[in-house]
Amino acid sequence: MLLSDAWKKYQQDKKIEGYSMIALKTYCFQYNLLLRFFGDIDINEFST
Repeated sequence: MLLSDAWKKYQQDKKIEGYSMIALKTYCFQYNLLLRFFGDIDINEFST
């Protein structure tokens, strides 16, 4: 699964759970930083 696909699913899930728009904007900012650094890679390529 690509990073962008995972983000879309995560964002939808958090909206359903009732997260505030401010929280979602913050998560989106972090996602954009991650996307800019790594590109739209397969999330299975991430490791600690």
